[in-house]
Amino acid sequence: MQPFEEATRPVTGLAPKPDVVCLSHLRWDFVYQRPQHLMSRFARDHRVFFFEEPEFHDGAARLDISERPGGVRVAVPRLPHGLSAQAAEAAQRDLLQGMLADHGIADYILWYYTPMALGFSRGLEPSAVVYDCMDELSLFRGAPPSLLDRERRLLELADLVFTGGQSLYEAKRERHSAVHAFPSSIDAEHFGRARRPVAPEPADQAAIPHPRLGYVGVIDERIDLDLLAAAAEARPDWQWVMIGPVVKIDPESLPRRSNIHYLGMKSYDELPSYLAGWDAALMPFARNESTRFISPTKTPEYLAGGRPVISTPIRDVVRPYGELELVEIAEDPESFVAAAERAMSRYGEGAPGRAEWLRRVDDFIARGSWSRTFRQMSDLIEGAVSKRRGRSSGTI
Repeated sequence: MQPFEEATRPVTGLAPKPDVVCLSHLRWDFVYQRPQHLMSRFARDHRVFFFEEPEFHDGAARLDISERPGGVRVAVPRLPHGLSAQAAEAAQRDLLQGMLADHGIADYILWYYTPMALGFSRGLEPSAVVYDCMDELSLFRGAPPSLLDRERRLLELADLVFTGGQSLYEAKRERHSAVHAFPSSIDAEHFGRARRPVAPEPADQAAIPHPRLGYVGVIDERIDLDLLAAAAEARPDWQWVMIGPVVKIDPESLPRRSNIHYLGMKSYDELPSYLAGWDAALMPFARNESTRFISPTKTPEYLAGGRPVISTPIRDVVRPYGELELVEIAEDPESFVAAAERAMSRYGEGAPGRAEWLRRVDDFIARGSWSRTFRQMSDLIEGAVSKRRGRSSGTI
């Protein structure tokens, strides 16, 4: 068995497939995560337009469109400083409709990552409406007050609702007739490179002593900084490597210790080379409203890279990873350190239980590739397109 092989969806050569217009609160060139995995796969046999939140500048309103490797077209609205919220939405509406006209986008799937995009996308006539609810955005710091009302309306308009985890599915399933759980999937071939490193270590990590315990992802209000500080203080001989951008929190609030290393944001292609040099991988998430429904993509990524994993008791990590004894779960600094010690001694390089643990890991992650998720979503979307075309009006 080769658990790291992913099948791709063949291009059939039949009728052209609908374009995909994705309205996202996340930027394409930020952390490579769920939207990038899915839209890159759709771009193999659809035209994909990834419409981001606006950036503000001193000039007139315009839409900058550029193509990324793989074919996704990224559209960035540039709006004048000083616009009211209402004027900004009107400008985005004009830019979006102009993009549809200029690129001949007539048959298209409208894919929402944020309900806030309803403010400038009403009146369109998509072939299907998809709401991919990857997070409970209303619980995040700085969420707009109107978000819940717009989500309610989006749930009324959507043909399909996808959720980024089981907890989100359970929260949304009574609110729509076609909710489907698609938890964090995995590009196992990519992260599997961490098990067989051949290149020199990244320069900014090479001099850090072992043992190294690493985290990769956004560093924001979801990270338990007090836990990180206490754990680093409890084990000063361990090195705590933090990779990712600092967002929505004051960088001055980050704990500073000689054994905590903030290496900044890295590209998706670089991540396996960093994971390869770790003795364990961390998910030190806080227990707060912003983490209540998260389903961290990094869980299967760490595992595919062969790193023992320690996490706080996030619901979608406990179920199934903790219950299957693939990930160690701990809540406070003392137990977190003990769990890390246990994980490295059981499943680290050269540990007696490593081979059996890796077999169980591979059996589990083989069921959850991004390509498989994409195929399942595509099948559901084809049915939704056919159903909507049978209606008298497709205007949202």
